[in-house]
Amino acid sequence: MADDELILNERRGAVALLTLNRPKVLNALSSAVLQALASAVDDVAKDPDVRALVLTGSGRAFAAGADIAEMRQHSPQDAVRFSRLGHDTFASLEALPFPTIAAVNGFALGGGCEMACACDWIYASEKALFGQPEVNLGLIPGFGGTSRLVRRVGVAWGKELSCGGEPIDAETAQRIGLANRVFEPDALLDAALGAGETIAKKGPVAVALAKRLIQEGQGADVRVAHALEQQGFGAISSTHDRDEGMDAFLEKREAKFQGR
Repeated sequence: MADDELILNERRGAVALLTLNRPKVLNALSSAVLQALASAVDDVAKDPDVRALVLTGSGRAFAAGADIAEMRQHSPQDAVRFSRLGHDTFASLEALPFPTIAAVNGFALGGGCEMACACDWIYASEKALFGQPEVNLGLIPGFGGTSRLVRRVGVAWGKELSCGGEPIDAETAQRIGLANRVFEPDALLDAALGAGETIAKKGPVAVALAKRLIQEGQGADVRVAHALEQQGFGAISSTHDRDEGMDAFLEKREAKFQGR
């Protein structure tokens, strides 16, 4: 892979590994990086053999925020377009039909924290720092910090992070529900990839449906969410993988899922 690639796109078996590759500027999220990430996510989405995705950063940062040098030149109209690009890119990441894991290896600030929140869950290095420091620049979060972050950690912590502008460490992030697990730095990537490999052994149709129902249920009345689950439970019962999974259990053997 060329050193000047903004996003490194690798496969580790059935797990896709995307790595932001601007270590000299702490993987700052410029328009070019966001466009490259959107393209990489699209490539992953088209690969029928991928069952999970791990997103991480090179060097000392996951992503230390949006590219301030680029943003300083923005007019209000430019700022809206930049915000929309970030939202669209992260929405495509969030919409993938399999779990995505953010392996946060260092700074996850501003847009970096928002990008992590667009993944299904977060594994963090002990050295990770999370935050929404935009108010320190006279700005507000622009890539989902007032919405996805709040849905993870609640309104009070969302306000403290977005209005206070101070970062939190990995231990605090885990305690408030932002990070699922915390690892020693050298163990982080292997742990995230290992989780992806575990997911890859499960029924892919069931995994995709469970993910979608959880996401759709968050914004729905609980009765609607329950109805969606009931319908999904019926629909999954018509699949080959459901039959194979149950037969394998009864026959005490490993299931061979086909994704249908």
